[in-house]
Amino acid sequence: MASHLPKSAEQALLKDVILLLWGPSLKEDLFSRWTQGFVFSEKTNTALVQLQGGPCAIIAPVQAFIVKCALFKGGNCSIDALTSVSAERANQLLVEALYEILSQLNSSQYILVSLSKHLPSVESQLSAEQLKCEENGETSTPSIQDESNNTKRALTALNQESFHANLKFHHCSDTDELHRSLEKSLPEFQSKFGVLLYLYSLVLSKGVRQIKNEVEDPSEPLIDGIYGHGSQSLINLLLTSQATSYVWDNDKDISGLKLRGLEKQSTIGFLSLLEHLRYCEVGWFFKNPKYPIWLLGSETHLTVLFSTNENLVVKDNPSINARHVFSQFDSEGNGFISSSVLEEVMKLLDLVADKEYVDIMREKMDSEQLGIITRNSFMEEFFPEEPPEQPRSFHLYHYNGIPHSCPGGKVTFVEAYAILDEEVETQFITDTSPIKLCLQTKWPSIELTWTNKLTPSLN
Repeated sequence: MASHLPKSAEQALLKDVILLLWGPSLKEDLFSRWTQGFVFSEKTNTALVQLQGGPCAIIAPVQAFIVKCALFKGGNCSIDALTSVSAERANQLLVEALYEILSQLNSSQYILVSLSKHLPSVESQLSAEQLKCEENGETSTPSIQDESNNTKRALTALNQESFHANLKFHHCSDTDELHRSLEKSLPEFQSKFGVLLYLYSLVLSKGVRQIKNEVEDPSEPLIDGIYGHGSQSLINLLLTSQATSYVWDNDKDISGLKLRGLEKQSTIGFLSLLEHLRYCEVGWFFKNPKYPIWLLGSETHLTVLFSTNENLVVKDNPSINARHVFSQFDSEGNGFISSSVLEEVMKLLDLVADKEYVDIMREKMDSEQLGIITRNSFMEEFFPEEPPEQPRSFHLYHYNGIPHSCPGGKVTFVEAYAILDEEVETQFITDTSPIKLCLQTKWPSIELTWTNKLTPSLN
């Protein structure tokens, strides 16, 4: 359905969105770096291309969900389901990815943003031609340049001020209407301003007030005003539907300050080179997502890593739930809880919680009467099953959306053969590439052999 808000209310809401995303001032050059659509690579028609630095906070998560929809929706885990598909199927996967990110918000209504003044249809053709030239390291042909002079003048004129003045809202009452509207709007999401239109749709569907309630510092914009990088809160919003600022599990109490982490196992994971550098702590929920797909974060960029081997992740089970509940009472992550809260933990896990039985268990697990119960002793007592066997070798695939960071300037999926080598600590380590250091935060003993003999870039 069309917008049912008064124009003045829409303008006030849009003003709040702009302030949340960009802060009090938005530089034109920063805005221009985000003005691109969801456009696929000429080499691999399911690999999105990122034209400039900045919008990877949107493009990389969307790419991760494209991978998820291709490989794990319908039980087809073959890499061919991603790499050997028609352009029409690629567009379907893009719609499914955009839909899944929005629908996981579980919102009472969804808002899709579009431009009220449509540019000439040649705009999308020009964007595609420029994209091919970008990947080939060429400039546009004279014929394309001559044909699109009027369009380029229109694009130049449509700066951030006029862009915001020409936005209109479409309200979807349920997920069925949302899916239909996304299919209808796909050409616009693939055109010049598609990434921005989707970003604004996401924020409006989630709600500015709700996002401010979830971020650590509501005064900090979600996009860096100097470098244009998306914040961790924005990344988390796309991956988990929660705009939390941290990547650890559950909430942490730091000197009386409650810091929000992830509430549950995420659909798409996240690994960070910054954890190797000891600047952050990535929790189990992000390291072990529901599907073997991870965003990889460097200091400045996001890429995607995935596998077709579902045994690389552990599905939710009673043991995982028990660790989650235990961690809620271990807010500082010390690996133990106070013995005084044992009864409450057991009740939450639907264990026998009669006072006499709880006292017996407390005495057994805290035999030295230190007043604490360790996670290991608790799990061994109530959930002693062995964790599933981790594959010792598997194939991984890496995606980087920036053409000049890819071999031959072509955006595609690069394959590696991975081995978990338990003898790695006694070996002389020669591979200290950023991507390996990042992966070692999950698999400390991982050894990688890239099929094209070139180590991918995280930047």
